[in-house]
Amino acid sequence: MALRLYNTMSSQVEEFQSIRDKEIRMYACGPTVYDYGHIGNFRTFIAVDMLQRFLRQSGYTVQYVMNITDLDDKIIHNAARDGVSVQQYTAKYEKAFLEDAAMIGIERPKLVRATEHILAMADFVARLVAKKIAYRTDDGSYYFRIASFPRYGKLSKKDFGGMLNGARVDVDEYDKDSARDFALWKAPKPGEAFWETAIGPGRPGWHLECSVMSMQALGESFDLHAGGEDLVFPHHENEIAQSESLTGKTFARFWFHVRFLLVEGEKMSKSLGNFYTLRDLVLKGHKPSSIRYLLTSVPYRNQLNFTFDGLKQAAVSVERLRGFRQRLAAASFPPGSQPEMQTLAQETIDRMRAALDDDLNTAQAQAAIFEMVRSANSAIDSDQIKKDDVAPLLVALEKFDEVFAVLKDDDSPKMKQVFDWAQSEGHEKDISGELREVVQSGQLSDGDIERKIAEMQAARSARDFKASDARRAELTAAGILIENTKEGVRWRRK
Repeated sequence: MALRLYNTMSSQVEEFQSIRDKEIRMYACGPTVYDYGHIGNFRTFIAVDMLQRFLRQSGYTVQYVMNITDLDDKIIHNAARDGVSVQQYTAKYEKAFLEDAAMIGIERPKLVRATEHILAMADFVARLVAKKIAYRTDDGSYYFRIASFPRYGKLSKKDFGGMLNGARVDVDEYDKDSARDFALWKAPKPGEAFWETAIGPGRPGWHLECSVMSMQALGESFDLHAGGEDLVFPHHENEIAQSESLTGKTFARFWFHVRFLLVEGEKMSKSLGNFYTLRDLVLKGHKPSSIRYLLTSVPYRNQLNFTFDGLKQAAVSVERLRGFRQRLAAASFPPGSQPEMQTLAQETIDRMRAALDDDLNTAQAQAAIFEMVRSANSAIDSDQIKKDDVAPLLVALEKFDEVFAVLKDDDSPKMKQVFDWAQSEGHEKDISGELREVVQSGQLSDGDIERKIAEMQAARSARDFKASDARRAELTAAGILIENTKEGVRWRRK
């Protein structure tokens, strides 16, 4: 089965085909680094990360580019307000985004920054002016003439037939039903940052930035452009208009948009008190793997209702998968193999692939791996697994994690980074008791934990129950959960 994706341009699910055989060139709109990223942002970034992971798993070579918007209206305003340069203002938030992305398992794409492409953007504008597609105003700004692009609205499916020729808008974000000539280049206002270029002083508009950066990195036509659903109009509509007007070529073959989420059934809003950055959740003691699992639990085009009960259940799900993997690795099984287990492992891999091929249906892929875990655990309990069955089951887990990236047990050191950040930034009061426990448990290496468990067992064997209980208490205080099973003692971090 070939990968089928919903293409916003055609408004239907289509078979995904690359322009070049087995090579994917894809671009995603990344963060605007004027603040810390919230969980709605990260739902989009994780969905795109999973897509490129699955494409690689499917045998494609993936060239994945993401922009860092380090220049827009908000950034200009905030930098001027704080009396610092644009670069000084954005450096803090870009660093935070990259740390957060790594913390939640997002593989780093090739990053391109708006401030590194200013001259290329000015040249793009000059070429549009030469084709009479853009024009200069008296203040030195440049605008795109929407009337020159009759197919304007083809992505958002809006009818702009009655738009006013020459009416202009110079802000980056505007009314979702407003079609106006939009700013390509903005002349500087007093106190604003600007660059000297061949078309005059100023700075690029937000929409221009992505067109120039994507085409410089991937060519005038590429396979897939991704972003959140809020970017369909005006941002992506404007990208298409200016890019295709200049080149006469299809800008991007597929358009991949991720729905925003609700929080406890409501739109996320600071005024409602339900606005959460990734760091907010970690400070509350929630693991990055749990957050990622929850954000992937609903297919990217469906509304996800982010709840704290759901986050707790996600933590249970991740630990169940990790515990199953540990059980397979630690137990001693008799030689041989069981055909049922071999078949179960292969069918699970096939079901996961079929689910992800079906417009990246992450919920069905998760269901497949848990059905395997349930069946295999029952087989272990009834002594129906042999030594040669372990490797195929572990391969199925590995295939799952190549895309979902939640099984690596590295939550504690990642959470300690947020703990250290909170202390250094004066957010000590926001550190929960749960996070402190995790950090404390993370101070014990795996070897330390195994050594203390061995000492606990040795003391119990010697009937020194006081010493044995003391070791168990040390581990519990450090956030280590211990379970006695017929295969022996198993442990995990909280």
